[in-house]
Amino acid sequence: MSSADDTRFVVIKFGGTSVSSRSSWDTIASIATNHVKNGYKPLIVCSALSGVSNALEKLLLKSVEGNYDEVMESIRKKYQDLAVEMEVSFDDLLTEDFDELKQFALGASLISEVSPRLHAKILAFGELMSTKLGAAYLNTQGINTAWIDARDHLKSIDIPGLADERQYLSATCSCKYNEDLSDNFDKQSSAVLLTQGFIASDFDGETVLLGRGGSDTSAAYFAAKIAAERCEIWTDVPGIFSANPHLIPAAKLIKSLDYTEAQEITSSGAKVLHPRCIRPLEASDIPLYVKCTHKPEMEGTVISSEPHESKALVKVVSSRSGVKLVSMEAVEMWQQSGFLADAFAVFKKYGVSIDLVSTSETNVTASLDSATTGMDAHTIKGCLSELSQFCKVKTIDNCALVSIVGQNIRTIMHKLGPALEIFEENKLHLVSLSSSDLNFSFVVDEDQSERLVRKLHDLLIHKDVAEDQFGPSWQKLFDKEQINEVSGDTAWWRKKQTELIERAQNESPLFVYNEESILDSIEKVKAISNVDQYFYAIKANSNKGVVETLEKNGINFECVSIGEVEYLLDLFPDMDRSRILFTPNFAEKVEYAKGLELGIMVTLDNLYPMQAWPEMFADKEVFIRLDPGQGRGHHKHVHTAGAHSKFGVYEDQLQELVELTEKYNTHVVGLHAHTGSGIRTPYNWREEALFLAKMAKNFPEVRVLDLGGGLGVPEKPGQKKLDVLAVNETLTEIKQIYPDYELWIEPGRFMVAHAGVILAKVTQFKQKAEFNYVGINVGMNSLIRPALYGAFHEIVNLSKANNKKNLVANIVGPICESGDTFGYSRRIATPDEGDIMLIATAGAYGRVMSSSYNMRPPAKEVFLKK
Repeated sequence: MSSADDTRFVVIKFGGTSVSSRSSWDTIASIATNHVKNGYKPLIVCSALSGVSNALEKLLLKSVEGNYDEVMESIRKKYQDLAVEMEVSFDDLLTEDFDELKQFALGASLISEVSPRLHAKILAFGELMSTKLGAAYLNTQGINTAWIDARDHLKSIDIPGLADERQYLSATCSCKYNEDLSDNFDKQSSAVLLTQGFIASDFDGETVLLGRGGSDTSAAYFAAKIAAERCEIWTDVPGIFSANPHLIPAAKLIKSLDYTEAQEITSSGAKVLHPRCIRPLEASDIPLYVKCTHKPEMEGTVISSEPHESKALVKVVSSRSGVKLVSMEAVEMWQQSGFLADAFAVFKKYGVSIDLVSTSETNVTASLDSATTGMDAHTIKGCLSELSQFCKVKTIDNCALVSIVGQNIRTIMHKLGPALEIFEENKLHLVSLSSSDLNFSFVVDEDQSERLVRKLHDLLIHKDVAEDQFGPSWQKLFDKEQINEVSGDTAWWRKKQTELIERAQNESPLFVYNEESILDSIEKVKAISNVDQYFYAIKANSNKGVVETLEKNGINFECVSIGEVEYLLDLFPDMDRSRILFTPNFAEKVEYAKGLELGIMVTLDNLYPMQAWPEMFADKEVFIRLDPGQGRGHHKHVHTAGAHSKFGVYEDQLQELVELTEKYNTHVVGLHAHTGSGIRTPYNWREEALFLAKMAKNFPEVRVLDLGGGLGVPEKPGQKKLDVLAVNETLTEIKQIYPDYELWIEPGRFMVAHAGVILAKVTQFKQKAEFNYVGINVGMNSLIRPALYGAFHEIVNLSKANNKKNLVANIVGPICESGDTFGYSRRIATPDEGDIMLIATAGAYGRVMSSSYNMRPPAKEVFLKK
């Protein structure tokens, strides 16, 4: 099918990172010009500037609060800066848009509500404004470009009974060929057409959205409606890979896929394309090319109807996080017809889409993707409540879908044996083999998904490689310096490189701690000036030099065992006992008695001590640790709240606790909460303060709200630092509302993590297939965090720190365990035997968690004074 005058259309889509700078628009101009030279009429589909859609979402929230000016100004500045860079007039192009946007924000603030209709209108501005700047710029570059409003041509399908949220925020459009639209575009005198992704309109002319990530779908709709010869999605990666290349650099480029394979891959978690963009192109048999904006010469991936060999071949191992499982159980459903129909009718009523389903005689378990519209807490609560009327309902949160995608999966089941062994140590919630024979999926705990993807990829992809279908690996395509670093060029250990190498040559492995770094952390913590007392969690690092530095600078101590308390008192016999907070957990009775005898503040985090030994606490002052009900942090093992956590008194036990403290005249002077570790969002401690203040109404003598610790530090590249000033700002309100309470916090890892490194010598090398292994003389008995939590630690060849990082390798230790691996697929400077390797961010939970496993002594410690 073709347009009336046989115009050869090509649709080319560019995402947020590809439209956010002048240099990116120069690339767009070059691509469009080449297409024009080759006889095509390009229709360019563009997203909003990078980060703007999230900023507009934030604007909605702030508008409801009546405090949107700052967010509005940040969005305005982003577009103003780009206009200046592109040398086009911001005032002429976007003033009216920002005036209208401000009116919408004002309206939302006046009624303190944002309807789905207004939500769609506001988010549409991101794309509308980016394309206005882009069209103006292309015209200044001599490319005759017409700006087109996508809402004039993409119309959503009206689905009766669909909730407004789905109708306005996740609309679906027709993808049938439209001869009138094709003729319209053909008659445009401009060589290039430029429009928006993500947005459309309904038949009343109201703005609707195609769902987050919907720009890919917009491009597919337009391509189908005008019968384009090809559709191109330009992104920051050169195609679809056999796994997430940022997780597995050995992942291979997939040269070609058919539509059904691509649909399975994108639906299973590959984020290069939105899953909804495949079907419109398949229906019109339009090939899709996935290309890299920064490397336009790379071949990329082609998705088309071209037949492939039907040999068994695993092409992708992928994962998708944010999965929720709903388990529905009822003995009455055994041999009863209609149960599934009744259950699925409830999901349909609430607009909740089901992904996978597993059934038995008395149980049905369904997986839901939290990324889809309709998964808000209110909708899920209503859905589960209605389901519970005819079955027992249980949810399992924080799951991930791990999928093996390829041709004729059934015929390679015998090869999956070794791969499936990895589930022996990991909980497996659900298994699904698709009837299309393209997908074998597992639902597992979210924190296990990366490990499973890596293991499955290693076992399956490299054992069944067809070079005609696979291209080079990510690491071969990008054989250059890659930023694997968290600390950058300013890390303290870079300044002491020579000294550290000399120390390690004489004695290794070593933990090395830097006093100057600790002093810097103390300064940052004290910037949270709304806090009255700071208690260092000594379990993080009990090194004498570390502890003395903290004590000398006015930091108090939080201990979790009598051993830690006695260690402190041995170091500082004259220490004021009020500087020690003792928070045991499931400890013996004698530890509580000893704490009270020593005159330190004791925390109860369980009802049992007051039930079993109430006389011990009669007439005594104590703290109570409460469970706020939801844990947070970088790994489930560091979540310290919620029903699955052993810490804290649960809210439904509070009344009995109040009665016991009143009966025995136990004076509750402080309340404590701690949700987890590694938290880098500033609002956590404000929420804890509000929770504790609410609970304090039960204990009239409370004078302290202890907000716990958990202040996170960046571990992986790209992670943001915790903004301590923002934390302080969130606590200003607490101090104003509750001026009579002292606020305490208990930082541990935050104080010492970046202050410590491990130095180790390179011992051996090994190569197996495409995988390189570098052995070092320190093992998981010294640093267990990577094996226990999957923790990321930056690893550097310190002996060659200024050399090119030209080797990708797994960094392993000498312990006889497969988990004795500090980093997978790390890019380092090629080492020689005896080179000194440095493992960074090792100052917390390193030496204190060490052992002599394999009868290997843990690394010794060195403290470097300022």
